[in-house]
Amino acid sequence: MCGMVTQARRSRRDETERTDGSSVLIGALAPLTRPGWAEAGRHLLAGLELAVHDVNEAGGIGGRPLELVVRDTAADPVRAAAAVDELARLGVAALAGEYHSVVARAAAARADALGLPFLCSSAVLDALTEQPTERVARIAPAQSHGWRLYADFLLGAGHRRVAVAAEPSVYWASGTRILRDRLAPRGATVTALDLRALAPAAVCDALAAHRATALLLLAGHPEPAVPIVRSVRRDRRLAGITIGAPAGQPEFHEWATALGEDGAAIPFLRYLPERLTPLGDRVGTALRERLAEAPSFVAFEGYDTVAVLADVLRPHGGDRARTAASWARVAVDGTRGRIRFSRTPGTGVWQWEWAPVQVVDRDPAEPGRFRVLHTG
Repeated sequence: MCGMVTQARRSRRDETERTDGSSVLIGALAPLTRPGWAEAGRHLLAGLELAVHDVNEAGGIGGRPLELVVRDTAADPVRAAAAVDELARLGVAALAGEYHSVVARAAAARADALGLPFLCSSAVLDALTEQPTERVARIAPAQSHGWRLYADFLLGAGHRRVAVAAEPSVYWASGTRILRDRLAPRGATVTALDLRALAPAAVCDALAAHRATALLLLAGHPEPAVPIVRSVRRDRRLAGITIGAPAGQPEFHEWATALGEDGAAIPFLRYLPERLTPLGDRVGTALRERLAEAPSFVAFEGYDTVAVLADVLRPHGGDRARTAASWARVAVDGTRGRIRFSRTPGTGVWQWEWAPVQVVDRDPAEPGRFRVLHTG
């Protein structure tokens, strides 16, 4: 954790510092401390920083260096909105980043109100803004797209009795609704288990009573997801059940460290193609060196975010209005494919339609290796 915070401090300006105009500034939002998913934030920041380095190596923005001004959101929407206000005062040309959907939604609303372009890297909640806006765009696919594919995977695997163990959240409630809408017309039932009321042992009792064949964890990591996984794995009544985590918790090293073999064979959504582009191969190697571990899809999302912003900033420097008007003209070769934006119904923002989507899990025989189970 100390190394992660130090890295963030190297990238950020002091709150009282003002730019002299020599750099083009991008405000970067990421969860770098608890209760945010700090490991995801670290990967996101690594991708953002590597892309800034590459842009500057190639001449920057019209000869001016690109610079990140990093703020830790800690998964707090109020803190994120305040950070957007601060970054706007510091003169950033655009905002980038964020992982948590509810936090990104708060940041997007504030950025839109201030006329500040925001390219969201990883948050997937469909309605990223309450009202349609021209100022906000997104690299990650909308939740409804990815989670419908996940539901299709469950149906293809023969699951017709699905339980959802969820915490209270707009994001988790949206995910439950998407899954139910996709599964129910095809003959599957979805039973909701409220984690505010149920301890891990009670979750196991409910699964056995409902004869569920799949349990989807729509819950935070490590608590309460890790204790639930351990309890289910040790309950003989549930020996044949599939545990799933569509939000992607098993992607990260922290999950494997906490659960070991128990964390394998838990399918989740990952936004990577079968093969990275040549740029993606090079970036993946560099990210591995920065992170001292395999980069997650979140790190690639961070890199692609800055690659797009550099492309829209080059013609007109840091002009916010012109940047916000440029999403429709984007055509950038990213790490995972050609990036173009369109207006996707139900999102209210400019959307890359679509980033590649996979359902993967960790191989029980080799938990450090991922198996691709379904693509879309």
